[in-house]
Amino acid sequence: MNIRFIALAVLCSLSAMSYAQTLHLPDALQRSIQNYEKIKAKEALVAASAENTNYQKSQYLPDLTLMAQQSYGTINAQNGPLYSYGGLGIASTSMPLAEQNWNAAFGSLYLANINWNLFTFGRIKNQVKLATADQKIAGADLEQEKFQHQVKVGAAYFNLMASQRIKYVQEKNLDRARVFMTTTVSRAESGLIPGVDASLAKAEVSNAQSARIKAYDMELEYSKTLAVLLGEDYRAFILDSIYINKIPRLQEKYVANISDHPSLLWQRSKVESSEKAEKLQRSNALPSLSAFGVVQGRGSGFDWNYVQDNTAYSSSYKNGAGIDRGNYLAGLTLSWNLTNVHRYGAKVREQRYKTQALQNEYLLISDELSAQAQLADAKLKNAIENFEETKIQIKAASDAYRQNMALYGNGLTTIVDLTQSLYALNRAEIDYEIAQNNIWQALLIKSAALGELSILLNAI
Repeated sequence: MNIRFIALAVLCSLSAMSYAQTLHLPDALQRSIQNYEKIKAKEALVAASAENTNYQKSQYLPDLTLMAQQSYGTINAQNGPLYSYGGLGIASTSMPLAEQNWNAAFGSLYLANINWNLFTFGRIKNQVKLATADQKIAGADLEQEKFQHQVKVGAAYFNLMASQRIKYVQEKNLDRARVFMTTTVSRAESGLIPGVDASLAKAEVSNAQSARIKAYDMELEYSKTLAVLLGEDYRAFILDSIYINKIPRLQEKYVANISDHPSLLWQRSKVESSEKAEKLQRSNALPSLSAFGVVQGRGSGFDWNYVQDNTAYSSSYKNGAGIDRGNYLAGLTLSWNLTNVHRYGAKVREQRYKTQALQNEYLLISDELSAQAQLADAKLKNAIENFEETKIQIKAASDAYRQNMALYGNGLTTIVDLTQSLYALNRAEIDYEIAQNNIWQALLIKSAALGELSILLNAI
């Protein structure tokens, strides 16, 4: 069996089992941003950027380190230089002994250390500002993603409506062709007209049936597209009939500030973030002032006179785990890597060029949206004018079809003339439906260009 007909049967059965519920456009727009997975992903990114901002703010807090260490080993030492690369050396301290021995005892170290960056010349402050700007980018990206997605849903909604209306027109055309065939076959069997007219009438019904199936196939495609954008199961949709019974209530002039367009707000937030990054790179070249403090306690199983008497030690854990000596240390550190002035100067200039590039992109998007808004105005005007023309065409085609049907029934015209009038009426009805749909589509384009879907929703 043809896969297309299987799909038709499945969709019809789903439609029959489900209760009829009209999908209104405002509801579709709202449901789409609640269910669409990409929007959920960007909401998670916004939450992640907020946590990064909290992390950067925590950099104002001092570093507090607690350590407790207990060890067991020897303390042989000798005079000589030592460089502990990467901190992998050991601290075996005593006066140098005459020869190696393997006397071992327990030792301990207890430490509390605090380090606080008192003044970083704006580096931490700029890190927080940059994180906040990145959080703003994530939020603006989420909002523009929601807006763009709702525009896609609106376009899919009207495309599905157009396909449903075309299917409706083809069903009407099929009904007319069947009436025409019934009349023709009856007269041919009575010998009033040639038998070939009956064959042509049957071919016309077959052609109308094929056109209806193709229109239904297109409806299935747009139903799938809308279901995906809504984040819902694939099913048949009943759409709001107001879009086929009325045209939009158009205002003389729409008041909308294009600078508030979600895409421009997103781009502007990226420019601001780049400016914050430039300030951070500049502050990285400045010095930093830190305060530090250390409290230390040490214990050892080796007695104070071990150098003179190598038997003055104890391998007992209790003797080495306690605290025998204590020290404290406090001070300030001012550090400035002077080569950073040159090093970060290049990074500042690099970031400045990136900011300029983002500003140029902002201007480009602004120009494109302005041009799109003007194009939408022209399209909307043309769509309304074209819709008025299709009214004339459908009236003329309807009159011609009725006239030719009456003439053919009385044997005053040929089947060719009747078929041509049937084609003309079918084409006029399709043009009428598309023209009416194009008015709403043009208004959607205008709303998308101005960043205000309320323009479309308020015209209902």
